[in-house]
Amino acid sequence: MAAIATRQADSRPLSHFAGILRSEFCKFRSVRSTLWALLAAVMFNVVVAVLLAIFLPRALSAQQQATIDSTRVSLGGMHLSQVAIGLLGVLVITSEYSTGMIRATLAAVPRRRLMLAAKMIVFAVAAVITGIFMSFAAYFVFQAFLPGDAMRTSLSDPGVLRAVTGGGLYLAVLGLLGLGLGAIIRSSAGAVAALFGLLFVPPLILTLLPPSWQDTVGPYLPMEAGATIFSVQQEPNTLAAWTGFGVFCLYAATALAVAFALINHRDA
Repeated sequence: MAAIATRQADSRPLSHFAGILRSEFCKFRSVRSTLWALLAAVMFNVVVAVLLAIFLPRALSAQQQATIDSTRVSLGGMHLSQVAIGLLGVLVITSEYSTGMIRATLAAVPRRRLMLAAKMIVFAVAAVITGIFMSFAAYFVFQAFLPGDAMRTSLSDPGVLRAVTGGGLYLAVLGLLGLGLGAIIRSSAGAVAALFGLLFVPPLILTLLPPSWQDTVGPYLPMEAGATIFSVQQEPNTLAAWTGFGVFCLYAATALAVAFALINHRDA
């Protein structure tokens, strides 16, 4: 009777999904690239914050120091950290396709969408925790190394806590966008090219278009929309912080939705 009860408990959907989550977490933490990517993201944020705190005030006038968005400056390493987090999001899924391990994974978990959902949840939790930690670390290090008070801020100042927390949320969503593209393309090189092409190429193309187009289309580009969440000062012709972040989330949600739609209709 005990054995039957155990089998019945194991057959429950929640118990089954919990097992898939544990399996995906074990794979996620055991791959060497996970640790190196997360460490690189943290170091990029902290080191750039230190360098900016030491050297930037010397290059700015007193008026510029008083008006600059110093919270966003403290998160200047985000531009490098997003490369590490985006790459990790891609590799979470494409590394299994490149090594052939995906066949064993799908043999153990025939319900492919459950497998993809588990990967998404494990990565999202790790990325949010790491991203918020590195954002706060960069902010406090920047404040500590500033030579004067002109660029100092406090978490109690309007918009600062949201911007620092938003830096971590931005990185997590960017990584999920990479995961979605990786599940669609199933090639590390192709997904990385698609991810960073989507982030960096449209702003370059937009500079060749008339100013009216730049003002209309520009705020809705992925990186421009996402960056509003870790900015205290709203730039002209940009979306509000949470509106821009919502647009950025839509890009990631679209990629993940397409991935969920395709995964049951393709061979491993």
